[in-house]
Amino acid sequence: MMDFEKRLTEIAGAANVKLEEPMKNHTTFRIGGPARYFVTPENADALILVIGLCRGEEKPFAVIGNGSNLLVSDQGYQGVVISTEKLDHCQVEGNQIRAGAGVKLARMAKQALEHGLAGLEFAAGIPGTVGGALVMNAGAYGSEMKNVLVDAVLLTKDGAVIRRTGEELELGYRTSNIPTEGLTVLEAEVRLQPGDKTEILRVMNDLAAKRREKQPLEYPSAGSTFKRPEGYFAGKLIDDAGLRGFQVGGAQVSEKHCGFVINRNQATAADVEELCHQVAEKVKEQSGVDLEMEIKRLG
Repeated sequence: MMDFEKRLTEIAGAANVKLEEPMKNHTTFRIGGPARYFVTPENADALILVIGLCRGEEKPFAVIGNGSNLLVSDQGYQGVVISTEKLDHCQVEGNQIRAGAGVKLARMAKQALEHGLAGLEFAAGIPGTVGGALVMNAGAYGSEMKNVLVDAVLLTKDGAVIRRTGEELELGYRTSNIPTEGLTVLEAEVRLQPGDKTEILRVMNDLAAKRREKQPLEYPSAGSTFKRPEGYFAGKLIDDAGLRGFQVGGAQVSEKHCGFVINRNQATAADVEELCHQVAEKVKEQSGVDLEMEIKRLG
């Protein structure tokens, strides 16, 4: 066993290190070849040590949450994929909730509901984790993480643990400075308002019904595929270009919502890439608007 592998196993524990792990098992797209190493550190301290080891050994690495906004290459990823799934502590104190990077947003929203706290209803149907939600400033139905975030605990490129407010993270539309500065989210704290449980639940149920009606939840996807161009809706531009139901291999523009590319039938990452390339070309021809992919790529 090579030295790196040995040290990785010592830090994370043998049970938490998998070799050549198929990434299709760890993305909502259900697409992706094997990760050379797939690690699930037990806690933030172990995660920090794993990242430190990767940086020290100059091994490429990627930190992932639920894999809900991720397209992994068919060839997989030759580096280390680090999952935050065990950073899953979630505590309510008064009007605030502190949660680890690996906590699913839906669970955090449910905690808020149970404690009669309003403000996270929009997050109940978002399939991502707290960490991913900060990186992308996740939002839906007129609200976003920026509106509720107090601060986040982050790991810097130099291995320091720092705390930053939402303003300092420059949260904008589907963007933050977390990736550009090479930061890793460890945990976040949100502040909510006391509310009526019945009303909070009603809003959540309404939004869930809207999602089911408008989004292709019955197929694997990575959610909204393209960013919303200034002054337009990506789904409408794609529909106007006559691409509803357009298919390349097993990948398809959803017939239910043109803003979603779905894994209709055993799609490969190459199918999705080619489909998105053709969609962007046709939309540019039709309307002169450039579409930019919202999905992160790995490998």
